[in-house]
Order: sequence, then structure tokens, then C-alpha cells
Amino acid sequence: MTGGVFYHVLFDILAALAAGGVTIFVLVWRLQASRHDVQDAVGLGYALALVSGAVLGGYFFGTANLWLSGIWGIGRSIAGALLGAIAGVEIYKARAGISGSTGILFVAGFAVSVMIGRLGCFFAGRPDFTYGVATSLPWGVDFGDGVMRHPVQLYESAAMAAFLIFALVMLARRSRFFMDKGFYLLTIWYGAQRFIWEFLKPYGKVIGPFNIFHVVCAALVGYGAWMLVRINRGQGG
Repeated sequence: MTGGVFYHVLFDILAALAAGGVTIFVLVWRLQASRHDVQDAVGLGYALALVSGAVLGGYFFGTANLWLSGIWGIGRSIAGALLGAIAGVEIYKARAGISGSTGILFVAGFAVSVMIGRLGCFFAGRPDFTYGVATSLPWGVDFGDGVMRHPVQLYESAAMAAFLIFALVMLARRSRFFMDKGFYLLTIWYGAQRFIWEFLKPYGKVIGPFNIFHVVCAALVGYGAWMLVRINRGQGG
């Protein structure tokens, strides 16, 4: 196992363990004691829809990005996994007649998983293909080819750390607003910050200056905004 793969696997394991731990902590700390009925809607069918959607979306968009960038291989994508999971869950909810928001359970866990997982991408170096384009800024990083590049992995990790802090503060305050809308705020925040960082990556383009993840992130932001509008109109989540 090469150094890059080792670091990626190590941080993926740490991210998964941290996400699971944080999710359980938040459930016991705040969600279990609240009136929110998310746990009643989360069953085996829900879990299967979420996992299958995440796997399909993650590998489809990750692989498509590699091919569009001239690299033949199999890739994975956090943004693609999130979009796929949302699609899978929304289809399941529609068929099961579930109208309320169920994503709040996963907000803190997702944020911490990205925060830690992107550190693994950073330490994995160039083989991971998540580095940024060349930069003359003083915090540029040489990933082994003599070119100082944007450490976009750290940008994303910091952005999700900021959202995690915000989420924990809102949960500590038992914010009803956040309980009802937290997941949609997460999708908007994740999609928006990732959309920005995509301009700093050497990925193949699909429309003008936009790569495939710009499209995915725009869809995430649009989904979150639309669901907030629906809630405000009293149409549920």
C-alpha cells in the first residue's frame, strides 16, 4: 500500500468512526429528547435507499469526473454521494408517504466526515486527484511535482468545520428552526462552498468554465433552497 493510499484509507476509517460517533452523540444529546420524530421514519427501507443512492451517486459522478478529465479509472465523490443519497431517500419517502424532514439526524455526522475525510485527501497527495490548480499565494502546497497548488482539500475541511460548529451551537440551543431546516441548510452550505472550490481544481469542463461537480453542487443548493421554500409555504419537508 503506497503512502497516499494508506493516508486516504486511514482518514476514511477515522471519518466513518467519527461520523458514527457524532451521530449517536447528537441523537442521544438532543434529538432523542426533542419532539422531532425523525427516528420513527428511519428504518431498513430508508437505510437501503440512502446507502444505495450514496454508492451509485458517489461512484457515478466520481468516475465521470475522472473520464472527463482524461483519466481512465474508477472514482468516488462526496458531492455525488450526497446527491445520490438525497435522491434515494426522497424517492423512498414519496413511496412510503413520509412528508417530514428526516435529514437532521445526519447533519453533524456528515459535516465531521467531510472535515476529516478531506484531510486524508490532502495527505494522499497528487494520486488522489483532489488538489488545486497552481497558485502564487504563500499557503500554496507542493504535492510532489514542484508546483505550488491551492490546498482545496483544507479549504473544504475548514468550511465544514465551521458548519459543524454552527450546527452544534444550534442543537445546544434546541433551535426549532435548525431542527426543521438544518439538513437543507447543510446541503446549501456544502453545495455553495464546494461550488467555489471547484474553480480552483484542474478538472475537465462540461459547460464553459464549469466541471461536473459545479452541476452537482448547483443541484444541491437548488434542492436545499426549494425545500426551505416548501417548508415556509407549509408544504412539509
